[in-house]
Amino acid sequence: MSNFRVIPSIDELRRRPAVRALEAEFGADATVDALRAAASDLRAAIAGDNEQVPDEAATARIESTASARLRSAFASSLQSVINATGVIVHTNLGRAPLAASALDHVARVASGYASLEYDLGRGTRGRRDVHAEGLLCRLTGAEAAVVVNNNAAATMIVLAAVAAGREVIVSRGELVEIGGGFRIPDVMTQSGACLREVGTTNKTRAADYAAAITERTALILRVHPSNFRIEGFTERPRLTDLVALGRKFTIPVAEDLGSGLLGSEWGQTGGRQQSDNRLTNVGQVWDLLREEPTVRDTVAAGVDVCCFSGDKLLGGPQAGIIVGQAALVDRIRKHPLMRALRVDKMTYAALEATLIEYAAGRASATVPVQRMLTTTADEIRVRADAIAAQIGAIPGWRTGIVEGASAVGGGSAPGIELPTWLVVVQKDGASPDALEGMLRRLTPPVIARIDGDQVVLDLRTMLPDHDAQLVRLFTRL
Repeated sequence: MSNFRVIPSIDELRRRPAVRALEAEFGADATVDALRAAASDLRAAIAGDNEQVPDEAATARIESTASARLRSAFASSLQSVINATGVIVHTNLGRAPLAASALDHVARVASGYASLEYDLGRGTRGRRDVHAEGLLCRLTGAEAAVVVNNNAAATMIVLAAVAAGREVIVSRGELVEIGGGFRIPDVMTQSGACLREVGTTNKTRAADYAAAITERTALILRVHPSNFRIEGFTERPRLTDLVALGRKFTIPVAEDLGSGLLGSEWGQTGGRQQSDNRLTNVGQVWDLLREEPTVRDTVAAGVDVCCFSGDKLLGGPQAGIIVGQAALVDRIRKHPLMRALRVDKMTYAALEATLIEYAAGRASATVPVQRMLTTTADEIRVRADAIAAQIGAIPGWRTGIVEGASAVGGGSAPGIELPTWLVVVQKDGASPDALEGMLRRLTPPVIARIDGDQVVLDLRTMLPDHDAQLVRLFTRL
């Protein structure tokens, strides 16, 4: 029992400089709780093993244990990571990294008060749903626009505002489920609209939609397949055919595009500001994405409403963007669900700043997702060679580079692969699984992938500023 005398009282511990520093950082209550738990752990160890612990060692042990407990308890579960997977729009890693201008605008807006619902011209209460509308209409050609918190919410509020209690016609080939169990039929049920399936999984014609129209029909909905492709014996009506059908029967047509490819990403204005190498690759990427529908083309085809994501190919914050004819968009913005689905000042700030990059014609250079899409394999190889050489020079490491493929990700442009170069890393005594786990436990974590039973790093999804940091992290290992 006398061995317990080495354990100091909590009051004694709180007078020590190291513990006072912990209290300043984590607060008195949390620090006292951690000290009591650490002292209890030491008491149990002494009782169980009859361990002899010197006084100063006991004190240092309690301090160390309490510090570790506090840092673990207060650590944020949301961490910045280095994405070396090669998946550009990586849903598990937060999708799109924001442009520098978006980060700056968010910091300015969030650090104080903002004109979120205040009309600066009139000095009276204003509306938040006007933010970003002018830029969205300019970039898409739509009459009006409104923003909600994600594209699932956009789909739901469109259905609720336009078709609640009535039928919505959808092709069976478009009744998709995407990440997180998000299913179009389930969203329809929650919105109060009734699903009317037409056609087959692989073939649906305009005539199938026409045959399903009744007095209960409120909307014709076309849904982007998002994360899969149907190939072979397939047929899908052109969007213009559905628009013509809708006008014939006075039924609005909506399209859920999902990914948010504006269609003005790599126009001549932005292209002139890039190097010849980047210009060539812009054309190559556009060729790869030529079958991906764009918002601008969808609006030009005459749809009444179109919705898409802000954080996929657009490269902005998480948001659901609705554009279309003013009368329908106004119905949507006045729906009671808008209160629950609206976005905050930080989302508007990031979205507006991102859209300005497109409007100014420089998105392919300044918006990270666009820059990653248009980076050439040759540009990646230069970086890969340099990083492989630096990591390979660290004792215990072996490296090489191999050709590979990056993915767009996020349910965007399924099946499209972008050529890249991969850095292969091996560590003496570590299996690929063990090494991949070691990289995940770094600060910041490095998220790699295992390809062909070896750990590889795809630099396409790493910001160039991270190259030197990556080498430093490997040096620590």
